[in-house]
Amino acid sequence: MSAPEKPAAPPVRVLFVCMGNICRSPSAHGVFRHCVRQAGLEEHITVVSAGTHGYHVGAPPDERSQAHAARRGYDLSDLRASRLSASDCAAADHVLVMDEANLRDTLDLCPPEHAHKVRLLTQHSRRVNSPDVPDPYYGGAAGFEHVLDIIEDACAELLEHLRQQHGLPTR
Repeated sequence: MSAPEKPAAPPVRVLFVCMGNICRSPSAHGVFRHCVRQAGLEEHITVVSAGTHGYHVGAPPDERSQAHAARRGYDLSDLRASRLSASDCAAADHVLVMDEANLRDTLDLCPPEHAHKVRLLTQHSRRVNSPDVPDPYYGGAAGFEHVLDIIEDACAELLEHLRQQHGLPTR
């Protein structure tokens, strides 16, 4: 007689946060979602994003973010901006913010018992040395490319971190 199957663990929920949820956090959402698909981990990891401010709720990502991401093979077109809530922090297993201002704003909103989940995304960077993911909104094309460089680097390491921490399968 074989042992009963263990129930499947719920997916690990990863939440990316920036200010308006139209440039950096949807870019991270799209890049990490792509990494998760490439690794065959869609059943094990759920990816979402939100903004600390409600300026753009319901809007798609900035056209420049979408264009630069598309050039690298990431599709952001289905994403829509949402505003971060306390329940988002509670529901997530990992809350990754783009800069110190996002960190403060997220921690102000996050219930204290979930504050340990909130970290800077760049803490996972290995190749790109940047304290934060800078906001490219008021800059040019180079800023959007730099953001993607940082995000790609951090997301690759984040995926490995989640595999180890949550015992997720490798291919």
